Amino acid sequence: MKKFRIGPMPEPISDAVKQRLAEVETATVGHFRHWGFMDTRIQALGHSKRLVGTAVTLALPAQDSTLLHHTLGLLKPGHIVVIDRLGDRKHACWGGGVTYAAHSAGATAAIIDGMCTDPLEIAQLQFPVWCRGISPITTRMYNLGGLLNHPVSCGGAVVRPGDIILADENGVLVIPPDEVEEVAEMALAKQARGNVNIEKLRNGARLGDLSGANTFIEQDAAA
Repeated sequence: MKKFRIGPMPEPISDAVKQRLAEVETATVGHFRHWGFMDTRIQALGHSKRLVGTAVTLALPAQDSTLLHHTLGLLKPGHIVVIDRLGDRKHACWGGGVTYAAHSAGATAAIIDGMCTDPLEIAQLQFPVWCRGISPITTRMYNLGGLLNHPVSCGGAVVRPGDIILADENGVLVIPPDEVEEVAEMALAKQARGNVNIEKLRNGARLGDLSGANTFIEQDAAA
């Protein structure tokens, strides 16, 4: 049995999809959609960027980064590396050297359900990473095996190769390609309504009146 299961690389994100989601905030989507979000403990590593890209999926066993190093040579602009660490919270598979390779390939970002190392080097390269935290203990070339471009679980969310990743300072969202238009339309409409309400608040309106909360309280008081 083969140790490495390798699927085809997905096409990088199209300009049309990238532009459609460029102004969408994950927190806006979280108002009307409660699935597809990764564990909130997967956080941006020292940055506040918002990015959209196509998922290249990896599953790496605890101490082995053999398949990750192979994958770095396959990345293209628009790809976001999504790594399932299979429950490992000790070994950092992503550090300065890996970041340099991904950055040189033009990759958009990396999302790791586990630990990173070398945060200063990553910051200096201005390469956006989302992860669970920092560890000085790293993976190595153990040739144990792994998955590339097969469905994985990252932060409790199912991620398939070619899924669209939307990531910002609030978290990480996975969107199947055929749902992008629906998500974008609903989110942008909600953000537009939010901007109108902000203007009303500047002019003295009360949030409870705008949201309907005050009506509920008044009805309860009159009961």
